[in-house]
Amino acid sequence: MSRRKQNRKVFTELEVTDAGAKGKAIAHAPDGKVVFINNAVPGDVVDVQTTKKRKSYYEGTATHIHTLSRKRTQPQCQHFEVCGGCKWQHMDYKYQLEYKQQEVVNNLTRLGKIKLPEVTPIAGSASQYFYRNKMEFGFSDSKWLTMEQIKSDEVIEDRNALGFHIAGMWDKILDIEKCHLQQDPSNAIRNGIKSFATKNNMAFYNARNQEGLLRTLMIRTSSTGELMVLVQFYKEDVAQRTLLLDYIKNEFPEITSLLYVINSKGNDTIYDQEVICYHGRDHIFEEMEGLQFKINAKSFYQTNSAQAYELYKITRDFAGLTGNELVYDLYTGTGTIAQFVAKKAKKVIGVEAVPDAIEAAKENAQRNHIDNAEFFVGDMKKVFNEQFISTHGIPDVIITDPPRDGMHADVVKQILNIAPQKVVYVSCNSATQARDLALLDETYKVTKVQPVDMFPQTHHVENVVLLEKR
Repeated sequence: MSRRKQNRKVFTELEVTDAGAKGKAIAHAPDGKVVFINNAVPGDVVDVQTTKKRKSYYEGTATHIHTLSRKRTQPQCQHFEVCGGCKWQHMDYKYQLEYKQQEVVNNLTRLGKIKLPEVTPIAGSASQYFYRNKMEFGFSDSKWLTMEQIKSDEVIEDRNALGFHIAGMWDKILDIEKCHLQQDPSNAIRNGIKSFATKNNMAFYNARNQEGLLRTLMIRTSSTGELMVLVQFYKEDVAQRTLLLDYIKNEFPEITSLLYVINSKGNDTIYDQEVICYHGRDHIFEEMEGLQFKINAKSFYQTNSAQAYELYKITRDFAGLTGNELVYDLYTGTGTIAQFVAKKAKKVIGVEAVPDAIEAAKENAQRNHIDNAEFFVGDMKKVFNEQFISTHGIPDVIITDPPRDGMHADVVKQILNIAPQKVVYVSCNSATQARDLALLDETYKVTKVQPVDMFPQTHHVENVVLLEKR
């Protein structure tokens, strides 16, 4: 017997008491160690098969439920648990929000040692399903089989799949019949493409052998009703490419932007690839408070449009602008927050490391007739220096929305050096946010905290913090 199997244990009738990092449920083993469980809900009483043992904790899977938690609800998606996405579908949304807020408070107080004001209740999402405006699916010629399919006598001749990667398995795709994340016609487009491609003997991609024709499918929608579809092909085959794209164009005339990419490199990313417009425009538009934002295939835009509006309103409210302030928007991306607050500010300066994003920000600002916002490109820790501040002025307010890793230490140091009156910190990772707040604590006091749920049915949570000079 392998050492790995010898280390596996079975614990019976453990009470699940909490939800922790990455959405895993928490129980305690008889020896006192924490057990992280990937498929339980706080309040369950379960048997657990461990899959990993570490010095201070176990990881495992619930194999039998003795008592169902009152916090449970019936998952809506037929692919729940197998898919690997939407891992909290079995938890009532009310409790999802409670645990997300608890995570924010725990991170800020335990990791950051921050003294908090009364935390504003988390802003829940009006839509708990069908809220995403962007979905990406993978093609595979050897779809992932569920345990029920493996155990059955069913002969599965069609092994083509168009769906999601199995968690932790880069070359395995689960075929998706209906996804509850994106509004129609997303499911109809995906299922129609799969059926047509299979009927016409188009080769689905094999990631391990790097062969086949059809590689990925991206669908983007917007609150304005526009629709973008991008098909990524592994190689050029003019006849079959044209056949498929003509089918999509004719079958779904509501598509605003039909694009394709030929990508024969080792990974699926399109950011270094030429995107070709086959039909319609090469972009769609998103709208917020009368502002238009041009979205192309490579653009970043918050994937929950309705909740992004709530997030930006909270950010603007925390900034408390009167029309006389110079605002710096760090990590501005395509400048959505900068433009959203511009009408309340004297001037906004946006800084971002991605050149394409800054070009989009400038174009959108021009389209929206915003003449009090300027955008600059460069590595934040290098651009945000004394010369930059001398040129553009010391800001009254800084809005910062960094990636998951948080702000670089040099950026935090520069904020402390120039000491604006307010800092509004938007974060998708309250753990790294807590680290940064601890560094800012010598000069700033946290006066407002507002978690925002951008991704129902998952453990992810955004958080907005207002810091004011002591």
